[in-house]
Amino acid sequence: MTHAPTPAPVPTPLPGADTRTRPWHGIMVATALPLREDLTVDYDAYAEHVAWLIANGCDGVVPNGSLGEYQTLTDEERARVVRTAVEAAGDGARVMPGVAAYGSAEARRWADQAAEAGAGSVLLLPPNAFRADEQTVRAHYAEVARADLPVVAYNNPYDTKVDLTPALLARLHGDGSIVAVKEFSGDVRRAYEIAELAPGLDLLIGADDVLLELALAGAVGWIAGYPNALPRSCATLYRAAVGGDLATALPLYKSLHSLLRWDSKTEFVQAIKLSMDLAGRPGGATRPPRFPLTGETEAAVRAATEKALAEGLN
Repeated sequence: MTHAPTPAPVPTPLPGADTRTRPWHGIMVATALPLREDLTVDYDAYAEHVAWLIANGCDGVVPNGSLGEYQTLTDEERARVVRTAVEAAGDGARVMPGVAAYGSAEARRWADQAAEAGAGSVLLLPPNAFRADEQTVRAHYAEVARADLPVVAYNNPYDTKVDLTPALLARLHGDGSIVAVKEFSGDVRRAYEIAELAPGLDLLIGADDVLLELALAGAVGWIAGYPNALPRSCATLYRAAVGGDLATALPLYKSLHSLLRWDSKTEFVQAIKLSMDLAGRPGGATRPPRFPLTGETEAAVRAATEKALAEGLN
């Protein structure tokens, strides 16, 4: 049975954040999922981690994203992770479950489950079983939007092979299907085109290693990976970046960037979990087909993490 964690204090709102009426604003941590040695989900450790993130300056959490290894979870596990996050956060508005699925009907069911659990919004990839065309993408998002929760689109053209271009995002927003986009293309120039074509669409930073560039370009949120290990330093960085405080943001960004760039690499789940372990958080193993880091890759993540910790980043 999951034990209810001690209620976390409400973090100070970040510049540009509207976490009451638009709960996808601010730092929404794509949570890693603690696993026991036998690779079963440690729900108690996960509940504690969610509460700890919120207590340390983050605005909310995104369970069942790729960092949460949702592809390896059973339906029962995936649903319980959402319920655990909502309970631990103390306010369902703080929770944005990932609802990606190969089929639109299945993604809609996960969105319905998120709404029933009390979540405040959902994060949705485009169809990715094949290279979906525009008509298919728009129908997919429209179906999930019928679950009556705000939908944040997730643009990851590298893994899905479907690119949510600024023009397509503007059409999805015009359809009433999405309220925001997690932009993971790495092309920071898109921020300005999105603002021109869809001025009412909220831009969320989707990759840790372009945080400063997208914050300065008008992002109002960050779906983040590395706060799992270093939430306070990441919150300070984000707060300074969206506030235009370059004197604070730039040196901190440079100090953290050797870690932040792992969020955009194939081994990002293992890298962030290793950094969590080194920072004293419940990182642990990953489920196959992901295996532990070895050799030069492990050494690089370990060295970057230890350097950050030695500099007092946390």
